[in-house]
Amino acid sequence: MGHLLLASSADSSHIVPFRKEPAVVRKRRTLVIATLIAVVAGVATYAFTASNTLPASTSAGSGAASISGYTVTGVAYNLNATTPTNIDSVSFTINPGTASTVKAQLSSGGQWYQCTNTTGSVSCATTSPQATVSTASQLTVIAAN
Repeated sequence: MGHLLLASSADSSHIVPFRKEPAVVRKRRTLVIATLIAVVAGVATYAFTASNTLPASTSAGSGAASISGYTVTGVAYNLNATTPTNIDSVSFTINPGTASTVKAQLSSGGQWYQCTNTTGSVSCATTSPQATVSTASQLTVIAAN
């Protein structure tokens, strides 16, 4: 047990005994404070991330043949007249024809080509970089409103 000196006098009537707080109480208090800090941080983080909103009506899809939300038909590979091993463009019909973004890929991991959609009639120039018949192994189309 320790002593607390209330005055600078040597008179023992001014010395008051005090008890040191047990280690278990200090550990419990530290644990409670740490838990409260973690809960406050978690609630603040949740409140921040929960504020994201998305538009209600959007469409997107990806696939090698039939795309979720879109159907691709009438695929034509347009070869270069001088060098027929080069594919100058790919054209096809997409339904529904309202896709505002359309891209095509002719080989897995290859270049994505930007396409133009005119009410469902799609054309994709494949000259930059030049697509070739020997490297074209699949047609992948992505489309979104």
